[in-house]
Formats: sequence, structure tokens, C-alpha cells
Amino acid sequence: MKNKMKTRKSVIKRFKVTKTGKIMRGHNFARHLNVKKTSTRKRALRRPVEVKASFAKRLRKALGVTLKK
Repeated sequence: MKNKMKTRKSVIKRFKVTKTGKIMRGHNFARHLNVKKTSTRKRALRRPVEVKASFAKRLRKALGVTLKK
């Protein structure tokens, strides 16, 4: 019997997979010391951003996500 692959729970908490299969992440530098940051910058930090393709390949394995064809 072949072993099942375990998903990395830390990765599940940090990344979300969209319906189309893209992996989204949050921004750094948005938690504290916000007084000196502009409102435009803080607003941009709230939005999720897509993970780079080179890193997404490794994340898919950790998440246990397969691409639908």
C-alpha cells in the first residue's frame, strides 16, 4: 500500500488557492509601525498577490494541490 502525502498545515494557513488554480499570498510589513506608512501603501498591503510561478510549483506539492487539465 502506498503512503498518502501529508499537506503542510503551515502552508495551508498562509496561502489560498483560487478557483482557477492560482496561489495567492498576503503581504509582509502590514502588522505594525503603520503610522509612518501612507494610506495608499497600507491599502495595497491589504490586497492579496499571486505567488511567482517558480515558487508556486513547490507550494502545490506542499498543499497537495494538483492542476486540473
